Amino acid sequence: MAQVRLEGIAKTYPNGHVAVRGVDLTIADGEFMVLVGPSGCGKSTLLRMIAGLETPTAGRLLIGDRDVTALPPQDRDIAMVFQSYALYPHMSVRENLGFGLRMRRVGPEAVAERVNAAALALGLEPVLDRKPAQLSGGQRQRVALGRAIVREPKVFLFDEPLSNLDAKLRVETRAELARLHRRLKTTVVYVTHDQEEAMTLGSRVAVLLDGALQQVAPPMELYRRPANRFVAGFLGSPEMNFLPDQSGVVVGVRPHDVTIVPRGTGDFEAWVDVVEPLGSELVVHLRLGTDRAGPGLRAVTPPELPIEPETLVGVRLEPARLHRFEPDTGQRIDSPPSLN
Repeated sequence: MAQVRLEGIAKTYPNGHVAVRGVDLTIADGEFMVLVGPSGCGKSTLLRMIAGLETPTAGRLLIGDRDVTALPPQDRDIAMVFQSYALYPHMSVRENLGFGLRMRRVGPEAVAERVNAAALALGLEPVLDRKPAQLSGGQRQRVALGRAIVREPKVFLFDEPLSNLDAKLRVETRAELARLHRRLKTTVVYVTHDQEEAMTLGSRVAVLLDGALQQVAPPMELYRRPANRFVAGFLGSPEMNFLPDQSGVVVGVRPHDVTIVPRGTGDFEAWVDVVEPLGSELVVHLRLGTDRAGPGLRAVTPPELPIEPETLVGVRLEPARLHRFEPDTGQRIDSPPSLN
């Protein structure tokens, strides 16, 4: 295991495109760090620079106490799991798991011991003698994970490893990854565009936009105290509502913090536009104002609340749950907003 330290890491391609802009980030020994952001934000480029698959145009990268900025991937003591499983189709699961060790001339007894331990940890024992074509998508992803585990590297790097799985398998494999990290206590750097995946897996989450870090914090701190409007809107589902404030700032409120009450008893009145039943809750799309001329607002309510489209309701907002942002820079303002 090892700490990973990025000091002013930047990447500009020959065509002038700036993919990463001077990132400073320290990933603690044994930490599960998630890099998240929209497509093109630089998260995969950053991961590839940690792996040695891309060369930074500026900055320094250290794994443990060793400067690895100019080292090739094979000399960094890392293991990477890609979006594609990259398994050898002609090899059995057992052979796929042990391939990297055999290439490093690890003895056959040690290879067998590590392969069996990884198979046990990932529930792959029943399929060790099958070929990849005989496996489900979830099993193939577990083989890819196992191939990284047997290496016993200092750092695991994951590049959107669950994106090829269906929703049910993503949730199951996500739980397996969390359990595996608790057991191995290895440093993990994990890239995803899925904010739910980031929030459930990360010890800390680094949010990127246009190649620059926006905020690095534990998941609930990002949710409760977003540093700027982008982070506030990117994390959370449904995404945060943004409303104009009379003092000229932008006020944010999460849909779960919008309470629908009988007409005449709330802070505002609003028309119910659309009601989306999601089983455990309702997502209610509102339009503020009795004339429907106000801004749109989403609320999340219990499923038993009797709400019908094309009706007027009251809306109550809890002042302590409101977020305030500068209209120009989008940066968070900590003073309480006024919606009067």
